[in-house]
Amino acid sequence: MLTRPLLLVMALATGLTVGGNYVNQPLLHTIAGDLGVPDGRAAALVTVAQVAYGLGLLLVVPLGDLLERRRLLTVLALLAAAGHAVCALAPNYAVLVVGTAVAGVFSVAAQVLVPFAAELAEPGREGRAVGTVMSGLLIGALLARSVSGALAEVAGWHAPYAVVAVGLVLIALVLRWRLPRSVPRSVGGYRATLRSGARLVGELPRLRTRALLGGLGFAGVSVLFATTTFLLAGPRFGMSELQIGLVGLAGVAGAAMASAAGRMADAGRGQLATGLGAVGLVLTWGLLGLSASTWLTSALLFVLGFGLADMFLQAVQVSNQNAVYGLRPEARSRLNSVYMTTYFAGGALGSAVGSAAWSAGGWPAVTAVGAGFGVLTILVWLVDLRLDRAARLSLAGAGSR
Repeated sequence: MLTRPLLLVMALATGLTVGGNYVNQPLLHTIAGDLGVPDGRAAALVTVAQVAYGLGLLLVVPLGDLLERRRLLTVLALLAAAGHAVCALAPNYAVLVVGTAVAGVFSVAAQVLVPFAAELAEPGREGRAVGTVMSGLLIGALLARSVSGALAEVAGWHAPYAVVAVGLVLIALVLRWRLPRSVPRSVGGYRATLRSGARLVGELPRLRTRALLGGLGFAGVSVLFATTTFLLAGPRFGMSELQIGLVGLAGVAGAAMASAAGRMADAGRGQLATGLGAVGLVLTWGLLGLSASTWLTSALLFVLGFGLADMFLQAVQVSNQNAVYGLRPEARSRLNSVYMTTYFAGGALGSAVGSAAWSAGGWPAVTAVGAGFGVLTILVWLVDLRLDRAARLSLAGAGSR
C-alpha cells in the first residue's frame, strides 16, 4: 500500500539521487578556471553525467525486475554517494570525470523508484504517483543547481559534491527503513532480463515512439542546460554562480506540471498533455532566443523561458511514463530502462550538440538547434497519436464481436 508519507519519501529520494547529477551545471565556469581546462571541456562533465546515467539505465535499472527492490535501492544510493565523494576530493579534471561517471551510473536508483511507486499505487492512481515522484525529481534537480551555486560561492566548488554524498548516505538509511520488501516475479537471470527488455522494444511500437518522444524532448532542454552557464556568466548578463543557480528555480513550475500531467493521464487525457508539452517546447525557444537577441537583452524573458522549458518537458515526460508503464505492467522496470535509456541518450546528444552550437555560433545557433529538437518531438508525437488511435479502434472492434 502506497501511503502519502511513503510516497513523499520516495519523491525525496528520487530528487536527491538525480539532483546530484546537476550540481555541476552552475559550477562549470569556475571548474574550468580552477582546473585549467577550456569551458568546452568543463561542459563535457554534463555529457559525462548523462552518458553514465544512460548506461545505468540500460544495465542497472532492469535489476528492479530481478532483485529485491529495497536492498537494491539502498546499495545504489550508497554507490552514488561514493561517486560524489570522489568528486568532492578530486584534485584534477580526470578524477572529477571518474567521480561524475560513478555517481551518474548509480544515481539510476531514481528510475527504480518511479515504477516501484506506480506498482504500489492503487489502481487508477498510478499517474498521480508517478507525477508526485517525478515532481520530487524535478525539484531535486532545480534545488541542486541553486544550492550548488550558493555553496560554491561560500565554500568552493568541491562543497556541493560533499553535501550530496552525505545526503545520499542518509537517504539510503531512510529507504532501508521505510520501503516495503518487494520481490519481483522471476524473469530468469541477468542476461535473460536484459534480453527480454530488448524484445519489448521489438514487440511494442508505442514503447519505441514514446521513448523517442522523451529522448527528443530532453535533447532540446539539454541544449539549454549545457549552455545556460556560458550565456549568463558571459559579458552580456554577467551573472555570478549564485545568480545562475537561482535562475534554475524558475523551473519549479515544472514540478506543478508533473503533478498535473499525472492527473491528466489518470483521466485519460495523456495524449493532450503530451501534445501541449511538445508544442510548448518549440514556442519556448522563441522566448529564449528573444531574451538574448541582437536587439534585446532580458534576464526576465530568459528566466520565463527557462521555467517554461522545464514545465513543458515534464508534461511530455510524465504522460510518456504513464503510457509506457501501462504497456506491460509486469515489466515496468524493463520498460522504464528502455524508455529512460533513450531519454538520457537524447539528453547526452542535446548537451553535446548544444555545446558545439555555442562554440560555432553562440546563442542564435543554440536557439535554432533547441527549436529543431522541439519540432522533431511534435512529429513523433503525431506518429504516436496515430498508433494510439489505431490500438483503441482495434480494441473497440474486438469488444464488439
